[in-house]
Amino acid sequence: MSRKHFYSDLPDHNFWSRAVSRVAPGDLNPVTDFPFKINPEDKVATAGSCFAQHIARHLKASGFTYFVTEPAHPLTDLVDGLAERMNYGTFSARFGNVYTTRQLVQLFDRAHGHFHPAEPDWQDKGGNWCDPFRPAIQPGGFATRAELIRDRDQHLAQVRYMFEELNIFVFTLGLTECWTSRADGAVFPLCPGVKAGHFDPGAYAFVNLGVDEVVTDLNGFLDRLARVNPKARVIFTVSPVPLAATAEDRHVMISTTVSKSILRVACDVIERAHDHVAYFPSYEIVTSAVNGPDYFAPDRRNVTEAGVNHAMRMFFAAATDRPTPAVPPAPATGATMDRLQTIVDVICDEEALDRPNPT
Repeated sequence: MSRKHFYSDLPDHNFWSRAVSRVAPGDLNPVTDFPFKINPEDKVATAGSCFAQHIARHLKASGFTYFVTEPAHPLTDLVDGLAERMNYGTFSARFGNVYTTRQLVQLFDRAHGHFHPAEPDWQDKGGNWCDPFRPAIQPGGFATRAELIRDRDQHLAQVRYMFEELNIFVFTLGLTECWTSRADGAVFPLCPGVKAGHFDPGAYAFVNLGVDEVVTDLNGFLDRLARVNPKARVIFTVSPVPLAATAEDRHVMISTTVSKSILRVACDVIERAHDHVAYFPSYEIVTSAVNGPDYFAPDRRNVTEAGVNHAMRMFFAAATDRPTPAVPPAPATGATMDRLQTIVDVICDEEALDRPNPT
């Protein structure tokens, strides 16, 4: 009598002992299938949380077309590092961190003239002007409100161009927690008062998005993108970087687990529903029980270059026909570690939540 059952003929990747236990940690690859390939000529745009910047960096270094619609002025090249400090090229347009799905939908709507926030600008304690939706984009703020308006108008025009012309959009989901305007529902990447503006509980509300809300946001974004760019393909990934702070009355580790779980479930729902959408498991690679402790810096929050390289090797192996070779981690000593940290460091607005209030 045959003893075969449902699991008898399943491939190795279906079993923990074969796909994880017997695999060297640096070779762990949870990607079993990817619905499309990125070609070198494809215009690949990125947005999202801090971790998305690593994808942009590796795309540029690997000879792919990293699509930047809002480049720095040539004069910024005269001062070493100025373009980077002013956040040019960090993402495909100069929009800073887009932490939540609600923020992504709002960015699209603002770029296409469908949403005009009731609160278009803030001032910091020094009187400089700040964009509430890009609070850290301009070091020191804008000198005048007119300067802010000019910069914002050309920025949104380039965001609109990005969505209309890109071939592939990579978005890294970072957070579910956000602060919104009670007046019109506008979503801010940072709590008002952290970088600029003033916190008023009567004017702002804390929102923690659930699975259904994230799914609705993502479906809404995909519908909008399809209307202006029907051939666009989308890759979603979840950032492995824990929350810097939580507004919930509980331990930040609990909020991190809940937030990342919500985002991961929502991505699964969306991926199953759309053929042109792929999910890449950077979250699983970095935070797995196999690699987790080794892939985080001493603060247990920032991802080390070894963790980034592992995720990126698997990304290129799955999504392209030009896999990148393994990049060995540098020894954690002296000047080498300082240089490595400079490479790994990314502009992360959320870090400001754990600093003294400047306003």
